[in-house]
Amino acid sequence: MTIPNGAVTPEPIPGSPFLTLPGAVEQADAVDHGVPSHYGSPNIEQRLIANGKAIVDLSNRGIVTVTGPDRLSWLNSITSQELRSLSAGSSTETLFLDQSGRIEHAVKLLDDGTTTWLVTEADDAAPLHAWLDRMRFMLRVEVAVATEQYAVIGAAAGLAVDAAEPNGMPLVWHDPWSEVAVGGHQYATGEHPGAAWTWTETIVAREQLESLVQQVRAGTFSAAGSLAAEALRIAAWRPRLQSEVDERSIPHELDWLRSAVHLNKGCYRGQETVAKVHNLGHPPRRLVMLLLDGSDAVLPPAGSNVVLVGVGDDATRKPVGRITSSGIHHELGPVALAIVKRSADPAAVLTVEADGIDVAASQEIVVPADAGATANVPRLPRLGAVRR
Repeated sequence: MTIPNGAVTPEPIPGSPFLTLPGAVEQADAVDHGVPSHYGSPNIEQRLIANGKAIVDLSNRGIVTVTGPDRLSWLNSITSQELRSLSAGSSTETLFLDQSGRIEHAVKLLDDGTTTWLVTEADDAAPLHAWLDRMRFMLRVEVAVATEQYAVIGAAAGLAVDAAEPNGMPLVWHDPWSEVAVGGHQYATGEHPGAAWTWTETIVAREQLESLVQQVRAGTFSAAGSLAAEALRIAAWRPRLQSEVDERSIPHELDWLRSAVHLNKGCYRGQETVAKVHNLGHPPRRLVMLLLDGSDAVLPPAGSNVVLVGVGDDATRKPVGRITSSGIHHELGPVALAIVKRSADPAAVLTVEADGIDVAASQEIVVPADAGATANVPRLPRLGAVRR
């Protein structure tokens, strides 16, 4: 839908029948709207997800389809991931960057041999569709929004939901975050919590949602809210477009080279920045997970300031970043993802300003301060300089 000034507004997404389940609550401040935030106990719901016993209603997600014989080579030419040889049924993710390498769109991508399915955030389907439609030129591709016909259900691997099969291939996307993708690169060091992340997203016909609700009522499986899924995502250091990305974000800052960028593929928009920062420079900001002090029972919301407070007689408060996502994890307690300046001391205990209360936060380093500069190119002497 386009309004007179040229901006694109999202199509309304049909209401979710999961909101009719007992205990279903949609929190006004939750990052996911139109779906249950929880059913009364987010911590128990997290355990059910982790044990493969609960599904998560993600029917607010946007779905864009691309058909035609040129679909994969075309998408390959305009996104960060290598897609030309993607086999039917394989899962990956890719980023759409601007000319300066900043992230504009992030999609979960699945091809069924006939159609490429792009799953994105609720508010991003219409803008993504509009941009793709402008980029088709003379290629044999067709782009459509399929959100009214199809919906997304999340779960840990092992819990099977009957997937849509419009072209004979079950539409189940397996999150590649569990390992470094071919052609990718991981900045995080040591043991990575993403190794235990076995997330799947199943595309179903939207009219099937009511049947899934009835299966929950019958005890076939349980339902978990979006808050439970978010807490598990945060603990896996998993970035998300809706939360971690702002107008300045580049993939390196979020360690998104791990799963969404192929460093050895051909030219695409933003590639020069990707290569330059990775090989010669450093990302200006870095993602951290914060273990928050829960003494005051305050969970800092997204956007909360992260500061470095002076010690002793030093009363200065130096801003170093902001919270992007936060949640209560069933084992770790209150946790958050935050974007901080590269110069912020990785060993420092940070402070989060929330509702007039200072919340102490220790860092788990996702992107190290020295990330990048992998080429290790020696500095050349200045022209005319005298060697001594």
